[in-house]
Amino acid sequence: MTTRQRHIVHLHLHASLNEAQYADIIELVSGITPHVQAVPPNAVQLDLTSALRYFDLSPYDMVQTTMMRLKALYGIDSSAGLAGNRMLAAMAADASAPGDTTWVPTGRVTDWLYPRPVTALPGVGRAMAETLSRYGLHTIGQITDLPPATLQRLLGAGPARLLAERARGRDPRPVVPAEPAEHLIADLVLERDCLDPAQHHRAVLGLADRIGQRLRGERQVAGRLTLTMRYADRSSSTRTRTLPEPTNHSPALAAAALGLLTALGLQRARVRAFAIRADDLLPADSAYRQLSLDPSDARAHAAEAAADRARRRFGPEAVRPAALAN
Repeated sequence: MTTRQRHIVHLHLHASLNEAQYADIIELVSGITPHVQAVPPNAVQLDLTSALRYFDLSPYDMVQTTMMRLKALYGIDSSAGLAGNRMLAAMAADASAPGDTTWVPTGRVTDWLYPRPVTALPGVGRAMAETLSRYGLHTIGQITDLPPATLQRLLGAGPARLLAERARGRDPRPVVPAEPAEHLIADLVLERDCLDPAQHHRAVLGLADRIGQRLRGERQVAGRLTLTMRYADRSSSTRTRTLPEPTNHSPALAAAALGLLTALGLQRARVRAFAIRADDLLPADSAYRQLSLDPSDARAHAAEAAADRARRRFGPEAVRPAALAN
């Protein structure tokens, strides 16, 4: 039985990304393949093996398509490495100039690695490099030509075995998507105390909208919301509500969050900070949704999906609820 050849791409993003921007990039490339692993702060790895047949593209063309999407939607230049495993893909990306792709086909791994410096291998730090250099070992090819017993005498059995495996381009690690978060939190800390109930309303509405966007971006739904208000005297109030059904629909989340705000019964409270926490998270495709005969419900979800697409293309402030407009 033959093993299917893997096609791993390592994308190095030439940009300084905040947490939200990095999450948007992960969401974008997840539309190409579900096998995506974040490599913070500015890289990502994709296993394209199962996606190639779906898109009917060659591995190289699939990488170019991904890079063009990053450039067109976010203005981000990237360099890419394409190979049969994660280590080689990362090394190939390091060898690529911005906008370029280095492809290391399976049959040419040895030739590509042979002249490269031994310090290009992951895990070769300064101390190991100095030890190898003292014995005239400067390139990966020299490591592969060295008898295993000799390398073990220089480095010890464990490090020698691992270095020899890497020098031959072997890396069995799969691309592992990050585990979903157990909860999501959105918070807002004000510069000064706020007594205006209308501003309290706006703040909670904005946080609920942020939670909804993040849930949809991570393809999750929440079953419970918690609202916490912190006051000028550093005391706080907390209210929790279980939702009628798990959801990531911003209007439903906003209605629940505003209901919690009303339940607090604040009058002229001097509020300094707000926080909304979403718990009981589930994958969106595994959660049941109550069917509705109201056509406006379907229209609201369609409009929300269109707004999310606009935000991914033009930025998070491209579309906002009317109540949050300046």
